[in-house]
Amino acid sequence: MPTKVKQVTSNTTSRPSLTIKDVPISERPRERILQHGATHCTNQDLIALILRSGTKTDSVLHLSQRILQQFEGLQYLQHATLEELTSINGIGETKAIQLLATCELGKRIATFRVQDRVVIRSPQDGANYVMQEMKALHQEHFVCAYLNTKNQVIHKQTVFIGSLNASIVHPREVYREALRRSSASLICFHNHPSGDPTPSREDIEVTRRLVECGKLLGVEVLDHIIIGDERYVSLKEKGYC
Repeated sequence: MPTKVKQVTSNTTSRPSLTIKDVPISERPRERILQHGATHCTNQDLIALILRSGTKTDSVLHLSQRILQQFEGLQYLQHATLEELTSINGIGETKAIQLLATCELGKRIATFRVQDRVVIRSPQDGANYVMQEMKALHQEHFVCAYLNTKNQVIHKQTVFIGSLNASIVHPREVYREALRRSSASLICFHNHPSGDPTPSREDIEVTRRLVECGKLLGVEVLDHIIIGDERYVSLKEKGYC
């Protein structure tokens, strides 16, 4: 659909342009977004923040207003071309590219769909989730899967690589990501390169320590699954979680 554009020219000879310093501090785009958040900004404010500066004759707010007038709001601005934007007095190639990039990012966000998330409801589900990836590793990897309240995996991260030790796998590293992701629970995995998933004393100590810390933070450790060669051991089933 062709962009509907109406020409708006800047009449700088009949009246002086308002500068950003003439605007009350509480009404300036930058201060408004700092104090109240982006949702309290007008379309003109947001465009001004993208452009960052005006011209010698136009403040950034006035320039933003003219852009909205020329494209009749956001409806046609989203379809604007580089040529149409640079035809506006005060919009050079750099500012036009900034606007085009922002519009494209908005389109991508609007059409983004979260892929179906993996659901882990049992030790078998957990083992299946990581088996092919972890069974062939030649060094021990400690991996955490962070879950939401529906037991869907929202993030997976390798927390540590090396021989498992209670003093090395620190709860801080495990729970930092859990809190950042607002996880309801987590599942720990680590592999035994020997192929034998039998838990060691260190495996059990690490599990107990993480479970206790999880209780304090309100993030449940659902399981600690040790991965071997097409075999696994669930420490939940062994009574350690």
